[in-house]
Amino acid sequence: MTSLKRIQQEIKDLKNTTIPLVSAGPITNNNLYHWEGTIIGPDDTPYEDGIFLLDIYFPKEYPFKAPKIEFKTKIYHPNINSQGQICLDILKNEWSPALTIVKVLLSIISLLTDPNPNDPLEPNIAQIYLKNRDLYNKQAKLWTYKYAE
Repeated sequence: MTSLKRIQQEIKDLKNTTIPLVSAGPITNNNLYHWEGTIIGPDDTPYEDGIFLLDIYFPKEYPFKAPKIEFKTKIYHPNINSQGQICLDILKNEWSPALTIVKVLLSIISLLTDPNPNDPLEPNIAQIYLKNRDLYNKQAKLWTYKYAE
Protein backbone atom coordinates (compact mmCIF):
# COMPACT_ATOMS: atom_id res chain seq x y z
CA MET A 1 0.00 0.00 0.00
CA THR A 2 1.66 3.18 -1.21
CA SER A 3 -0.60 5.45 0.83
CA LEU A 4 0.13 3.74 4.14
CA LYS A 5 3.91 3.88 3.58
CA ARG A 6 3.69 7.55 2.69
CA ILE A 7 1.55 8.36 5.75
CA GLN A 8 3.95 6.45 8.01
CA GLN A 9 6.86 8.43 6.54
CA GLU A 10 5.04 11.71 7.19
CA ILE A 11 4.38 10.68 10.81
CA LYS A 12 8.09 9.94 11.19
CA ASP A 13 9.06 13.28 9.58
CA LEU A 14 6.69 15.18 11.88
CA LYS A 15 8.19 13.54 14.96
CA ASN A 16 11.71 14.52 13.88
CA THR A 17 10.95 18.13 12.94
CA THR A 18 9.57 21.10 14.82
CA ILE A 19 7.33 23.24 12.64
CA PRO A 20 6.21 26.51 14.23
CA LEU A 21 2.44 27.01 14.60
CA VAL A 22 1.42 23.51 13.43
CA SER A 23 1.15 19.97 14.69
CA ALA A 24 -0.62 16.93 13.32
CA GLY A 25 -0.88 13.22 13.80
CA PRO A 26 -3.19 10.22 13.84
CA ILE A 27 -6.02 10.35 16.35
CA THR A 28 -5.48 6.64 17.13
CA ASN A 29 -2.89 4.07 16.15
CA ASN A 30 -5.72 1.94 14.72
CA ASN A 31 -6.46 4.35 11.86
CA LEU A 32 -3.51 6.16 10.30
CA TYR A 33 -5.84 7.69 7.68
CA HIS A 34 -7.63 9.97 10.18
CA TRP A 35 -5.59 12.71 11.85
CA GLU A 36 -6.15 15.75 13.96
CA GLY A 37 -4.18 18.87 13.19
CA THR A 38 -3.60 22.00 15.22
CA ILE A 39 -2.79 25.46 13.93
CA ILE A 40 -1.87 28.36 16.17
CA GLY A 41 -3.10 31.63 14.71
CA PRO A 42 -0.24 33.53 13.10
CA ASP A 43 1.11 36.74 14.66
CA ASP A 44 -0.19 40.06 13.36
CA THR A 45 -3.47 38.52 12.18
CA PRO A 46 -6.90 38.56 13.83
CA TYR A 47 -6.32 34.84 14.52
CA GLU A 48 -3.23 35.50 16.67
CA ASP A 49 -3.02 33.25 19.74
CA GLY A 50 -6.03 31.20 18.69
CA ILE A 51 -5.74 27.43 18.66
CA PHE A 52 -7.59 25.92 15.70
CA LEU A 53 -8.31 22.20 15.40
CA LEU A 54 -8.52 20.47 12.05
CA ASP A 55 -9.89 17.11 10.92
CA ILE A 56 -7.60 15.47 8.37
CA TYR A 57 -8.67 12.46 6.29
CA PHE A 58 -6.27 10.77 3.91
CA PRO A 59 -7.89 8.95 0.99
CA LYS A 60 -6.66 5.45 0.11
CA GLU A 61 -5.21 7.02 -3.08
CA TYR A 62 -2.96 9.39 -1.10
CA PRO A 63 -0.50 10.89 -2.15
CA PHE A 64 -2.06 10.85 -5.61
CA LYS A 65 -5.26 12.37 -4.24
CA ALA A 66 -5.41 15.30 -1.80
CA PRO A 67 -6.29 14.82 1.85
CA LYS A 68 -9.62 16.19 3.03
CA ILE A 69 -9.06 18.84 5.67
CA GLU A 70 -11.73 20.73 7.59
CA PHE A 71 -11.64 23.17 10.49
CA LYS A 72 -13.27 21.75 13.61
CA THR A 73 -12.90 25.15 15.29
CA LYS A 74 -15.26 27.86 14.06
CA ILE A 75 -13.40 30.62 12.24
CA TYR A 76 -14.41 33.88 10.58
CA HIS A 77 -12.70 33.79 7.19
CA PRO A 78 -13.79 34.33 3.57
CA ASN A 79 -12.22 31.05 2.41
CA ILE A 80 -13.51 28.80 5.22
CA ASN A 81 -17.23 28.12 5.52
CA SER A 82 -19.38 27.38 8.55
CA GLN A 83 -18.92 23.61 8.04
CA GLY A 84 -15.13 24.08 8.20
CA GLN A 85 -14.51 23.44 4.52
CA ILE A 86 -11.47 25.25 3.11
CA CYS A 87 -11.19 26.86 -0.31
CA LEU A 88 -7.52 26.28 -1.13
CA ASP A 89 -6.30 25.36 -4.60
CA ILE A 90 -3.80 22.73 -3.43
CA LEU A 91 -6.64 20.82 -1.76
CA LYS A 92 -8.52 20.77 -5.05
CA ASN A 93 -7.23 21.14 -8.62
CA GLU A 94 -3.63 22.09 -7.75
CA TRP A 95 -2.84 19.02 -5.66
CA SER A 96 0.49 17.34 -6.30
CA PRO A 97 1.92 14.12 -4.81
CA ALA A 98 5.03 16.19 -3.98
CA LEU A 99 3.01 18.02 -1.32
CA THR A 100 3.08 16.79 2.26
CA ILE A 101 0.67 17.41 5.11
CA VAL A 102 3.16 19.88 6.62
CA LYS A 103 3.22 21.89 3.37
CA VAL A 104 -0.58 21.87 3.31
CA LEU A 105 -0.83 23.07 6.92
CA LEU A 106 1.69 25.83 6.20
CA SER A 107 -0.44 26.83 3.19
CA ILE A 108 -3.48 27.05 5.47
CA ILE A 109 -1.50 29.34 7.79
CA SER A 110 -0.63 31.44 4.76
CA LEU A 111 -4.34 31.61 3.90
CA LEU A 112 -5.06 32.88 7.43
CA THR A 113 -2.39 35.54 6.97
CA ASP A 114 -3.50 36.49 3.46
CA PRO A 115 -7.16 35.61 2.66
CA ASN A 116 -8.29 35.36 -0.96
CA PRO A 117 -11.56 37.32 -1.13
CA ASN A 118 -11.73 36.77 -4.91
CA ASP A 119 -12.43 33.04 -4.44
CA PRO A 120 -14.60 32.96 -1.30
CA LEU A 121 -16.63 30.20 0.28
CA GLU A 122 -18.27 32.93 2.36
CA PRO A 123 -19.11 35.82 -0.02
CA ASN A 124 -20.51 38.05 2.75
CA ILE A 125 -17.28 37.80 4.74
CA ALA A 126 -15.28 38.44 1.57
CA GLN A 127 -17.23 41.65 0.94
CA ILE A 128 -16.59 42.85 4.48
CA TYR A 129 -12.89 41.99 4.06
CA LEU A 130 -12.75 44.05 0.85
CA LYS A 131 -14.87 47.00 1.97
CA ASN A 132 -14.26 47.36 5.70
CA ARG A 133 -11.03 45.70 6.88
CA ASP A 134 -11.41 47.09 10.41
CA LEU A 135 -14.81 45.44 10.81
CA TYR A 136 -13.46 42.20 9.34
CA ASN A 137 -10.51 42.18 11.75
CA LYS A 138 -12.76 42.99 14.71
CA GLN A 139 -15.17 40.15 13.85
CA ALA A 140 -12.37 37.65 13.17
CA LYS A 141 -10.71 38.54 16.50
CA LEU A 142 -14.03 38.14 18.29
CA TRP A 143 -14.57 34.67 16.79
CA THR A 144 -10.96 33.72 17.60
CA TYR A 145 -11.46 34.78 21.20
CA LYS A 146 -14.84 33.04 21.41
CA TYR A 147 -14.05 29.73 19.66
CA ALA A 148 -10.28 29.25 19.37
CA GLU A 149 -9.00 29.66 22.91
